[in-house]
Amino acid sequence: MMLPLTAASADQVGHASWYALTSKTASGERMNPSALTAAHRSLPFGTKVLVENLSNGRSVVVRINDRGPFIGGRIIDLSKAAAAQIGMIGSGTAKVRVTKSGGALEALGRSKAKSQGAGN
Repeated sequence: MMLPLTAASADQVGHASWYALTSKTASGERMNPSALTAAHRSLPFGTKVLVENLSNGRSVVVRINDRGPFIGGRIIDLSKAAAAQIGMIGSGTAKVRVTKSGGALEALGRSKAKSQGAGN
């Protein structure tokens, strides 16, 4: 069952896939496989969501800039860079939780970036 992400804070659980095209996205941007972006059927362009791979606990914050996926059972298509960050390049798909939660989500993304930079 697929749940809509319309509330200020909501979860959607399903399968993610990834893609790395070089065409334009539905938002008019050129697809950049190195950017942390994603395609979702209904979320507004520019929305940031947290995508968590339920098999390994890894997560990434992505910005919605395209429409899709158009394959049944899939709830989000990630850029190649986002897929790599949550460890799903080899498998091609993964069961994920997608969470939209405004400012707290951005704070999580900033804290993760700081902690990843601290060890270098």
